[in-house]
Amino acid sequence: MTDFPQIQTVGLSGILVRFADTMSEPANRAALSFRAAVDNADWPGVSETSTSLVSTFLQVDLVLAPLDQMIERLMDLLATRDWYTADLPSGRTLWHIPTVYGTDLAPQLEEAAHLAGIDPDAAIAQLSQARVRVLTIGFAPGQPYMGELPKNWDIPRQQGLTRSVPAGALIVAIRQLIIFTNASPTGWRHIGQTAFKTFRPNSDKPFALSPGDELCFPSVTREALEKILMTDGSGHGGAEAQVLT
Repeated sequence: MTDFPQIQTVGLSGILVRFADTMSEPANRAALSFRAAVDNADWPGVSETSTSLVSTFLQVDLVLAPLDQMIERLMDLLATRDWYTADLPSGRTLWHIPTVYGTDLAPQLEEAAHLAGIDPDAAIAQLSQARVRVLTIGFAPGQPYMGELPKNWDIPRQQGLTRSVPAGALIVAIRQLIIFTNASPTGWRHIGQTAFKTFRPNSDKPFALSPGDELCFPSVTREALEKILMTDGSGHGGAEAQVLT
């Protein structure tokens, strides 16, 4: 990472701080931690911040905060610590989301397990015990990209598309998981099914998850998921949540 961090302009009023050119845990950690530091600095002219897998983005009013001034501030902040080993922001949430693995609800578990070099039972054990981080939100409103799984889950995307997987589907590829916001085609493999709603447009917080949140996907029976669907109208899908300090 010797060529990073890098500061780049984006469009007419955006600034991007890049911590790598490929996904890694340290680079994602840096992006999340640096964004929190920018937010805490509360600089005049910064109207919005966000993160991607390995970058922090700032939307800036260049009348209130000229570009050279903003770049100097960013460089000074970058120099204050090693962002790749920085503590993650406080106030994140740890979610435990009940998940049915396999069955006809998630028919590609066996195929994904084979690619990961393990049998389906071992796959369920690994996936239900894994604790992953929301690396970024994208593709659809509130839709999380989560990782990273163990190295044996560095499995490729499919060569073709699955025509549609339902909302709440848990899909896997390249050591990452996604919970689908809406029914949609995908090249990732459908391995689990949840009742968790990632996008809640009528809520005070429409995006249920935030970058940096952590998630576990404990295995439950199909009957348990059906009961959750009948009794939990919150959108949580039976999930339990706790604040990380």
